[in-house]
Amino acid sequence: MDCIFCKIVKKEIPSKVVYEDEKVVAFHDINPQAPYHILVIPKKHLSTLLDLTEEDKDLIGHIYLVINRLAKDLGFAERGYRVVVNCKEEAGQTVFHLHFHLLAGRTMGWPPG
Repeated sequence: MDCIFCKIVKKEIPSKVVYEDEKVVAFHDINPQAPYHILVIPKKHLSTLLDLTEEDKDLIGHIYLVINRLAKDLGFAERGYRVVVNCKEEAGQTVFHLHFHLLAGRTMGWPPG
């Protein structure tokens, strides 16, 4: 598999990791769209949200708990943050390994995109 995020999980490509456990890795985005822009990815390869199954529900819950932990640890939980997941090309997904964008540190506009 030639997935860049799988290579990051395997430590074949360096990244600025801010959190890692047995299920996920979180690292700084190389093209940040906010003062804080962290990607949280499952170590299990899932191409898109559409690939989730019933067996992944605990993993997804875990990802959101990690996001909350990062927001608190990095000091922006009280000010607020945004979590974005793009699904497929038309939504802006460019890396086909499920990933959650954690964005904070500036006022976000609405609607996005």
